[in-house]
Amino acid sequence: MRIVIAPDSYKGSLRSPQVAAAMAEGASRVFPEATIDLCPVGDGGEGTLDAVLAGVGGSAEPVEVTGPLGEARKARLGLLADGETAYVELAEASGLSCVPMEQRDPLRSTSYGTGELIARAYASGRQRIVVGLGGSATNDGGAGLLAALGARFLDAGAAPLPPGGASLARLQRIDLRELRRPPAGVQLIAATDVTNPLCGPEGASAIYGPQKGATPVQVTELDAALARFARVAASTLGRDESQTPGAGAAGGAGFALLAFLGARAESGQNLILAMLRLDERLASADLALTGEGQADRQTFAYGKTAAGVGGRCRAAGVPCIAFAGGVADDLGDCDAAGVGAVLSVVPRPMSLGEAMARGRELIVGGVERGLRAYALGRREERAA
Repeated sequence: MRIVIAPDSYKGSLRSPQVAAAMAEGASRVFPEATIDLCPVGDGGEGTLDAVLAGVGGSAEPVEVTGPLGEARKARLGLLADGETAYVELAEASGLSCVPMEQRDPLRSTSYGTGELIARAYASGRQRIVVGLGGSATNDGGAGLLAALGARFLDAGAAPLPPGGASLARLQRIDLRELRRPPAGVQLIAATDVTNPLCGPEGASAIYGPQKGATPVQVTELDAALARFARVAASTLGRDESQTPGAGAAGGAGFALLAFLGARAESGQNLILAMLRLDERLASADLALTGEGQADRQTFAYGKTAAGVGGRCRAAGVPCIAFAGGVADDLGDCDAAGVGAVLSVVPRPMSLGEAMARGRELIVGGVERGLRAYALGRREERAA
């Protein structure tokens, strides 16, 4: 028996390689003779760098960057084993996980550190730079990212604006004379699985601002500031990218990459699963396991990573089981997405804090319980 284990991270608890290892332990208790292929996955958000390095190989170079609130922090730049690709994970430098809950402030948080990572990727000599967009603490339209690369954002008095999305309401002029765009011949890819525009009711502020700590009043303020940024950018560049699908990714960092740096938008999920050769690995599999921290209707309605894995399993004719920390009452049609069952690894009622602290133990036990039921069904099927 060959089992492919391809989970996303359990946000705030375990990164995807740790989740995969825990699932493998649970699976081995039920199928000790099975060949297990660990393929931790991601969609460009938090933890994707670890999944890519685990599946493709390469190294993580530490880089001193500016965190979301201006603090110094260490982030990692992925230099993949193909010798051609550098991987920038926005969440490493500008992620929500970088900021304690009580300090989250989308009005002034900055994506500057991600720009510093991109600058280091430029200097690496790699011919392809993938920027994974997701899990940001920021809502600055990528202005901080661009500032780190030499752009200047000026008010009516030609004074530089302070960091953060709120200050963009005072933006009068963008000076691009010193902006460092990708070196000649270098391909820049914005990897995202959201299609939100920069502004409006489906934009970065309205949809993702609240999870970063924005109140309803602040959401309105931030959306107006990003709209101002979009107008000045369109005047400066001669074109408007604010409604381009994906411009609203990562607090609008997608807009900065697409409009100012000439990046090409790609589905983060499709890009990462292709890099990890998931289809090839499923070709000889008998069973696949996937999962994430919370499985709900969005998992399948919006094609999150577990659904992406399930779709490839369906195409390959491989049964797929998803294991999650929390499972909502209404999952929608998970079977149509290629996932035959969605099971919780939590065996009894417990607080979120306890579940997250015991993540590895719960995953091992939950997978073992789920696969014992699966094994029983296989035996009954053969007996019939």
